[in-house]
Amino acid sequence: MSASDSIHDVDLFVIGAGSGGVRAARIAANHGARVKIAEEYRVGGTCVIRGCVPKKLLVYAGRYAHEFEDAAGFGWIVEGARFDWKTLIANKDREIARLEAAYGTNLARSHVEIIKQRAAIEDPHTVRLADGTRITAATILIATGGRPNRGLDFPGCHLGITSNEMFHLETQPESIIIQGGGYIALEFASLLADLGTRVTVVHRGDKVLRGFDEEIRERIAGELAANGVTFEFGVTIDAIEETPHGRRVLLNDGRALEAEQVMLAIGRVPNTIGLGLDAVGVELDMKGAVAVDARSRSSVPSIYAVGDVTDRVALTPVAIREGHAFADTVFGTHPWTVDHSLIPTAVFTEPEIGVVGLTEADARAKGYRLDIYKTDFRPLKATLSGRTSRVFMKLVVDQRTDKVLGVHIIGEGAGEMIQLVGVALTANATKADFDRTMALHPSTAEELVTLRTKDPSSDMPAPDTLPMHGEEPMVDEDAVESQMREGVPAAK
Repeated sequence: MSASDSIHDVDLFVIGAGSGGVRAARIAANHGARVKIAEEYRVGGTCVIRGCVPKKLLVYAGRYAHEFEDAAGFGWIVEGARFDWKTLIANKDREIARLEAAYGTNLARSHVEIIKQRAAIEDPHTVRLADGTRITAATILIATGGRPNRGLDFPGCHLGITSNEMFHLETQPESIIIQGGGYIALEFASLLADLGTRVTVVHRGDKVLRGFDEEIRERIAGELAANGVTFEFGVTIDAIEETPHGRRVLLNDGRALEAEQVMLAIGRVPNTIGLGLDAVGVELDMKGAVAVDARSRSSVPSIYAVGDVTDRVALTPVAIREGHAFADTVFGTHPWTVDHSLIPTAVFTEPEIGVVGLTEADARAKGYRLDIYKTDFRPLKATLSGRTSRVFMKLVVDQRTDKVLGVHIIGEGAGEMIQLVGVALTANATKADFDRTMALHPSTAEELVTLRTKDPSSDMPAPDTLPMHGEEPMVDEDAVESQMREGVPAAK
């Protein structure tokens, strides 16, 4: 729909000014549509206001603790360094306010009207604002995102905070119990431990990060434990009690733990309550998310949805791309859909995790015969800093086609590396493509293009490496370089 629909007040009404909604509104307006967008809280949505952006700023703060500690090995004398929570939070708030203003400016430049009220759907073409105003639209887009899951029902559950409140604590907690084992739980556990908080993670499962490669799941728990995080696996919280000094948590195995704060990080749920979706026949799935087709259209033809409210892939870049595809498809001249099959992602713990593509288990479940390549080494920086943290990399390769199906990394810069690896996998790169790429030395990332020896978990044995025809054994220079990084003398 490129031409304006004069029957309605606007061509597009967007509910929710987060990343997906803002992108959809701007692109639709650039295509000539008349657009209004409603936001009841702050423009920018979860990611900008109380999600990935402020969290990453706190992650950076935590990493300075390691940098100060590491500096001594490189000749730096750092004395008197101390951390101030109030300064960090104030600076974070200032940056978030700047970003919010920038989002509003960009919408205004695209001639999108911002309505700072809650909006609900009254019929397939009508939106009702909190003040009672009704606005008709040819198309309605739901982009209300998600919220922390507070569906727990146990005594004292209201005493636990979520990631939303964590960003606004006036003081840094001396101790905290975090329930959960996903992205949010681990990232906050890691950054708070780095800042000096005593952290205990309570998780009902036996491993963290469900859905990640098994070796990543095992290794990150070990790394976080080495950084001071205590894990309590196989238990849940039965109750939270208030004490003079904080909170007492009662576990389902009968034990009690105490901490200043308790954070509930058990996932997020789509923001669909109170939008009027049932009344107009918008179908929701079992989780309460808006059910949509490949073009983000709901069961009501004039109503679409993008981002976390659809519970497809709850990541900001995905919401942005879905919003862009929606606007181009409905209001532009070149329709397209989003491919959700290959999405790079990172977990900003210390050390960092970066992954893209299939895990080894998922690849085997899909019937692939695999070649597995792995490396585990102490990075060059650690040889002087004395840090024990290691780098782990794993390539999952289709044995028949040599195509790289998945890459999994733990280590400094894993997120930055995996973004570029994502380009290679999107281009259907093979292991041979990785192999013929020149290494950049010395770097951690060079290990991705120097892996030659198959892991024993491969479906076929590694090629015979014995010398042939009386030749002298060749020196594996790649192995030599890895050993040098380990600080181990390399034998030739």
